Amino acid sequence: MGRSRRTLPEELLLLALDPATGTTAQPQSLDLGLAGAQLVELALAGRIAPDGDRIAVVVPRPTGDPTLDCALELLRRRGAPVRAVHWIGGPRLGLRQTYLSHLERCGMVHAVAGQMCGVLPTTRYQATDNAISREIRARLDSAIRTGVPPDPRTAALAALAHAVGLGKHLYPGNEGRSSRSRLRDLIRHDPMGGLVAHAVMDVQNGAAAQPRRGPAPAGRQAAPGGRAAAEPARGVPAQPRRGSMARVVAH
Repeated sequence: MGRSRRTLPEELLLLALDPATGTTAQPQSLDLGLAGAQLVELALAGRIAPDGDRIAVVVPRPTGDPTLDCALELLRRRGAPVRAVHWIGGPRLGLRQTYLSHLERCGMVHAVAGQMCGVLPTTRYQATDNAISREIRARLDSAIRTGVPPDPRTAALAALAHAVGLGKHLYPGNEGRSSRSRLRDLIRHDPMGGLVAHAVMDVQNGAAAQPRRGPAPAGRQAAPGGRAAAEPARGVPAQPRRGSMARVVAH
């Protein structure tokens, strides 16, 4: 993958950066959104494809982007399609900081050291050229304003922005209500972006940890009180492997 085009995780992070404070909006859900944006970017690159509510590796060849290739390799090691909600809900330690550091190396942001309460060291990130963020924002504004179906990349970005709650950051207050609604509606224009965005929202709502329950198999002896005898819960995500990429709550 050439580096002439910004990736979706980078664009999502730039959208979330507050130019005044140097902090990121919706930091908790943004971590999930970055993991989801990686999936969409890999799908756009032809490396993975949706398989129902799961993600399957179709071409394991590296993209040339180290962070995306790390995610691709982790998916490949699974050996079987993985549910999008389980992948996004898994720990992703350092993912946001990885992308912030990458944007700094590319010259799109610069780190500003500071202190919290005069004691704890903090780092904020200011955009070096707000024109980049304005260009990304303009694509969303155009799709919202014109009603013309956007290209898959912009549709996926809109879906992810809605899923992580950036709508109220981009289009605040009562005057932004209709824009937030149209941002949500753009989710239907890209199947992969829609799948991932819904998975991000499901994780936030706790759906990733909920086992799927069905009727007890025929002949299963009921436990006292009318409940079926205990069996392993279905749909519960496996424990994450050591060494997997994990989320971090960055300031």
